[in-house]
Amino acid sequence: MGDNSKKIEDYLITSEPYYEPVGNEISIFESAYQNQLPVLLKGPTGCGKTRFMEHMSWRLKRPLITVSCHDDLTASDLVGRYLISGSETVWIDGPLARAVRAGAICYLDEIVEARKDTTVVIHPLCDDRRVLPIEKVGELLEAPDDFCMAISYNPGYQSILKDLKQSTRQRFVALEFDYPSEELEQKIIENETSVDSTTSAMLVKFAHMTRNLKGNGLDEGASTRLLVHAAKLISSGVDPVAACNSAISEAITDDPEMLQAVNELSSSLF
Repeated sequence: MGDNSKKIEDYLITSEPYYEPVGNEISIFESAYQNQLPVLLKGPTGCGKTRFMEHMSWRLKRPLITVSCHDDLTASDLVGRYLISGSETVWIDGPLARAVRAGAICYLDEIVEARKDTTVVIHPLCDDRRVLPIEKVGELLEAPDDFCMAISYNPGYQSILKDLKQSTRQRFVALEFDYPSEELEQKIIENETSVDSTTSAMLVKFAHMTRNLKGNGLDEGASTRLLVHAAKLISSGVDPVAACNSAISEAITDDPEMLQAVNELSSSLF
């Protein structure tokens, strides 16, 4: 459930979040928004999807209500439910209903982690109807023009049981995200932290080594987010090899042999 103690203005992002575009994703999102089309972000974890949504919320001057999806997320968690307050029962909107009423951007992060029946509730919002049926109160909530539905998922490690159904995905304009180019990734690390260009170059090189191991012992390589974590540790005085071990190696695998192999890669670089 969303935090109903927060006013909708509290979801406005007032200062520009740092984001480096890797293609035409900003213009496509803006066009989709102007045409009231929902947007699907596809890409590996930690490659900038959530930061992109924060940046677009700031650009469009719309509140951003984010829901991190998980196995126990129900339709009621999204839409709302009756709660007992004192001696009476009151209806409390969930984050999705709040976003629709306010004309906000609702961002469902890692949508495939939610239960299958949960995704069905967004279907009427994501086609020409643009409505949210709230059956428990007999209300049909019509989305204003400035409401935007956005979802994300990582197609890289989903099983067939956790893939996005065609009936859902074919409602969306899809934007594919990936890790940035080496030069851009270095620039991001240096902008987010205070490390020098030599260190950022080494981190990016290390990341590419781990990404080459995807499917050969690793489910995912090091994300840009993890490189930023390691760079922050290094800029605070932590030894680079120790920083890579804690912020990257331990984060991407628990397998003892893979851990040793990945740590040897960082030791060879630093």
